[in-house]
Amino acid sequence: MKTYFITGILVFIASISLNAQDISKNALGLRLGGNDGFGAEVSYQHALSENKRLEFDLGWRDGKNYDGFKLAALHQWVWNIEDGFNWYAGAGGGLGSYSFNNNNGNDYTDTFAFIAGDIGIEYNFDIPLLISLDFRPEIGFGNETYDNNDLDFDIALGIRYQF
Repeated sequence: MKTYFITGILVFIASISLNAQDISKNALGLRLGGNDGFGAEVSYQHALSENKRLEFDLGWRDGKNYDGFKLAALHQWVWNIEDGFNWYAGAGGGLGSYSFNNNNGNDYTDTFAFIAGDIGIEYNFDIPLLISLDFRPEIGFGNETYDNNDLDFDIALGIRYQF
C-alpha cells in the first residue's frame, strides 16, 4: 500500500513539473485599451517565480482642457494552456490624478485610488514577443469630482518585448 501511495505522489509531482510555466524574467511594452479615458499605457512585467509575476502599468493623457495619469500594480498567476498559450489572473490596485478645465474658468482636480482584478490570455512567441488580451474591472475611490465607488471595465491588448 505504501508503494502505491509513494508512486502516486511521485507521478503527481512529475505531472505538475511537466506543466510548469516558463515566463520571461522581464517584459516591457504597451497595453492598449480604453482604460477609463487614459488610453495607452507603458507596461512592465517582472517574474517572481515560474508562474507568478508583478505587472506595473502607467497611463497618461494630455489635451487642451485636461491632463492626468494613472499607475496600476497587479500580482498575477500564470497557467499554461498549450504550446505558448497561457492564461492569467491577478489582483492589485493603483493611484491616479486628473485635472479638467470646462472653459468656464472652473478647474476640477481629483486624486483617486482604485482596486482591480485582472484576467487574460497571452501568447508567447518563439521570438522575444508576448501578445495578450485582458479584462480588468476596477473600482475607484475619489472625491466629489470623481464618481465614488465607480466601477469601470477595461479591455486591452498588450504587446511586450521579453528580456
